[in-house]
Amino acid sequence: MNAHLPKAYKTGFQDFYGRDFIVTSDVLIPRPETEQLVDMVLSLTGKPYLPGVKPSKQILPSCPKILDVGTGSGCIAITLKLELPDSEVVGVDISKSAIKIARKNAEKYGVPISFIISNLLENVKFTPDLLVANLPYVDKNWEWLDKRSLKYEPRIALYADDHGLALIKSLIDEASRRNIQYLILECDPCQHKEIIDYAKNKGYFRFDEMGFIIGFRNLQELR
Repeated sequence: MNAHLPKAYKTGFQDFYGRDFIVTSDVLIPRPETEQLVDMVLSLTGKPYLPGVKPSKQILPSCPKILDVGTGSGCIAITLKLELPDSEVVGVDISKSAIKIARKNAEKYGVPISFIISNLLENVKFTPDLLVANLPYVDKNWEWLDKRSLKYEPRIALYADDHGLALIKSLIDEASRRNIQYLILECDPCQHKEIIDYAKNKGYFRFDEMGFIIGFRNLQELR
């Protein structure tokens, strides 16, 4: 076995939000920083995600419909369903291989989640209250990029054209056309300004935090 192969691929598991998820080279290895996305969703439902941490004002419905775009291993979708049992969660991915892994993880934790093979929202037939996405956003030309550490992970889950923003912009376009009210998008901080400007032009108000963009379709919801 290759000595440089990431530990998660060697063991077949990666911890995410205190749970072990099945991973193979068909899916991106879940990162600790992505756990903050789950924290943000919990906070927007009015639930404290850590003892002593005051959540945000409840923005989402008590039983939100959540769509996880680019679900990969399913770690975000499954974690949200486990943390918010009354929610309806659907995961989508363009990769058939990734969807197979996501379904295995859902079965492992006994959660009723639908996983759909879809290019962004193409095959999604409902309008969620919240869309979360950890899409490919890496620009292969970034000077600081450690390509050696990423070479074992699927390129389709990492890299995107237009300085890493092609898929994120397409998703914002589709979400805007469907009038999806709330977005949480994972990205690199160097991409914040361009994504924010693009989302504003599509009708989203926003604030950003720790590598994520949180977009609100209607500013009145925040008052």
